[in-house]
Amino acid sequence: MPWKDFYTTSDEIGMRDDAVSWPSGQHMALGLTVNLNPAGAGKGITAKDLAYPTWHYGLSEGLDRFLDLFKELNIKATFAAPAVIVESYRDIIDRILDDGHEIAAQGLYGEDPSLLAAGQEAEHMDRATAILTNAIGAAPKGWFALSRPDDRAATGCATDDTIALLRARGYSYFGNGLADDAPYYWVSDVAKAETLLALPYYYHFDDTFFLMFPREGTGLERPQALLNNWRAEFRAQYRRGRYFNMCVSPARSGWGHRFENLAAILRDAMAHPGVWAATGSEIADHWHKAHTAEQALKLAPSIWQDYEDSLS
Repeated sequence: MPWKDFYTTSDEIGMRDDAVSWPSGQHMALGLTVNLNPAGAGKGITAKDLAYPTWHYGLSEGLDRFLDLFKELNIKATFAAPAVIVESYRDIIDRILDDGHEIAAQGLYGEDPSLLAAGQEAEHMDRATAILTNAIGAAPKGWFALSRPDDRAATGCATDDTIALLRARGYSYFGNGLADDAPYYWVSDVAKAETLLALPYYYHFDDTFFLMFPREGTGLERPQALLNNWRAEFRAQYRRGRYFNMCVSPARSGWGHRFENLAAILRDAMAHPGVWAATGSEIADHWHKAHTAEQALKLAPSIWQDYEDSLS
């Protein structure tokens, strides 16, 4: 069975280090995702979520710190935002866009589509796309289905159906693929070889699972463990010349020593020569040109067989 089942179908071989290339001779790519979804459950954002004090802190002091740091380091980030947030906080969205960052979609309410009735995922996707298009002046290129604190498996909620819907609506990339540590093509239909580019994401580099998790006030936050993960993975990917993604929220990483941790890893990363800190759409545009699906994929029938006593 392909090891990328449920995340993609391919020849089971990821992109080798020496085959990965970045623009203008850059050595590696750094993707920074800022999560603007305050929802704590799969049903999506509620009035209670929007009234929470840490959410308001994140949209004021936390976001101020983020944008100042990104400007200092010349980092362009991708802000993954549910459509209801984009519609409700247009002044904040405009400010993010004015600084040259990308706004990508994260559902209508940041909801889990597996909890929706048949046909609702497409309806929600259309509504979210229309809202973002109106707000940013162009159709969004990226779509995220980021994990939530109540997601025990930490695998997000996208399916082949999600990918097919995104492809049909002209999206360029899916923002949190779990099957590789370099961009790869998620195949939603093997027979038709229909694909959508997926950018790598891993929850060990997402502050959701280390700060204010499993819920605020438990005393189980692990900011030092998160910083250790960021440092170790950046160095490993830099040595290989591949890709490193961090996912942060201003409501989590915008506080005191947590922000200092974020600033420390980003300053260290950007001090390395050849680090291309780009938005998701910039990375996707490059990958589509440099590593096309036709070049990257060798689709073949699965070698998996079911037997009488198979656990599958």
